[in-house]
Amino acid sequence: MLTSLVIGVFQGATYGLLAVGLVLVYKGTRVFNFMQGEFGTVAAYATWGLVANAHVPYGFAVLAGLACAVLLGLVVERLVIRPLLDSPKITLLVATVGAALLTISLTTLFGKSEGRVLAPALGSKNFFILGAGVATQQLLLVAVLAGLAVALAYFFSRTDLGLAVLATSQDAFATRVVGISVPAMSRFIWGFAALLGGIAGILQAPIGVFGPGFMTGLFIVPAFTAAVLGGMTSLPGAFLGGELVGVAQSLGIYYLERFHIPGTADLTVFALLLAVLLVRPQGLLGKEA
Repeated sequence: MLTSLVIGVFQGATYGLLAVGLVLVYKGTRVFNFMQGEFGTVAAYATWGLVANAHVPYGFAVLAGLACAVLLGLVVERLVIRPLLDSPKITLLVATVGAALLTISLTTLFGKSEGRVLAPALGSKNFFILGAGVATQQLLLVAVLAGLAVALAYFFSRTDLGLAVLATSQDAFATRVVGISVPAMSRFIWGFAALLGGIAGILQAPIGVFGPGFMTGLFIVPAFTAAVLGGMTSLPGAFLGGELVGVAQSLGIYYLERFHIPGTADLTVFALLLAVLLVRPQGLLGKEA
């Protein structure tokens, strides 16, 4: 059981990173962003391509991969989201789904559907924590999550730009009145969310084999569950929700696999999501609408 807890904590770090991007976009634009996973996929593919094919140094390849994710986020914001901002929210949701499916198709077209392997950033050494084998890459993932949690807490509470983003999410009209550009805030929100998704993708890709749409197919539903669990308006809740979903998923596998129940990981996530929506729809740290 302790081994499952450790595995869940490290797996939950990826969910937490994606969930923060989901919450950031929802707070700023009230859009459920199904593109969040594809920002990570594109960043992983760009990094892999530069390292494996162009032999670019790893650090520069990572920066280029993150730049590709941010650029994609800005393109989606300008060409898909902004023209539809006054449309019903369901239209915006479907638009992000369509953008994600288009990105997956383009990734399959140019990157092929075969599995790819991205080298770990800090080597392939393994450690054992409470009996669970933990790769150096997983330790890096959790460290980045913790660092981002501290940095974002400071950014949104102590900086003018962070406060402007929060003000935009609360009242866009009042924000315009005091001279803050809502389109500029929208660009920043989507670019920053894409950056977080790119970080998650680049850190997750070396842990296994990745392919087109891997961040959406494997991680977006648990990340949404994490965002809902923590509260769709709470950035700290997204971090917490990611870890809780990771632990719940790992424990679900531990307890249910002995009964030979197929799809235990997905079953646990969907059951947790349903329970949160029924019992506390505003999430652990979210506020009532």
